Amino acid sequence: MKKIIFASNNKGKVEEVKYILSDLNIQIVSLADVDETIDIEESGDSFEENALIKAEHVFNRFKTPTIADDSGLVVQQLNGAPGIYSSRYAGLDGNDKANNEKLLNELKNYPHPHRAKFVCAAVYYDGESTHTAIGEFAGRIIDQEIGNNGFGYDPLFVPDGYNVTSAQLEPEIKNSISHRLKAFEKLKNKLL
Repeated sequence: MKKIIFASNNKGKVEEVKYILSDLNIQIVSLADVDETIDIEESGDSFEENALIKAEHVFNRFKTPTIADDSGLVVQQLNGAPGIYSSRYAGLDGNDKANNEKLLNELKNYPHPHRAKFVCAAVYYDGESTHTAIGEFAGRIIDQEIGNNGFGYDPLFVPDGYNVTSAQLEPEIKNSISHRLKAFEKLKNKLL
């Protein structure tokens, strides 16, 4: 069975990607599984550049094929913010509560609906070839957090075609429509 490192320590993200790629004959391990706490500076100007930076960095360290992603929320009324800064929008990396509070504060002077989309860039890198794919998940932002499933901006995001937030959807449903699914499905098709 081929081993691929997923360049992430985000448990929610790792579980989503393992689920999406579960029909491939590969073993996906996270950075936590290889006993590393690598700090990778995401210095790119796009989701795709940041994903590639992560994949190359981890491959160069372990010489093992690597997949990586970069994803975030793009809000129309905020000219694409928080964008590539989604996980550190309020300053601290991964502080979901602070990020959500800042987003709501930024949107309070704009009329509804607050159109938004999650964007995910997925990258595979093995030292010789690079494959990239983009997935998007459209919806709108509401004024208060609702739901306990998911992470990040999920409690504020109502996907198009639904009347509940991403954080209220069962994980199987969310995974079947998410930006990450769309990106990794496209990536999977490139790897087959």
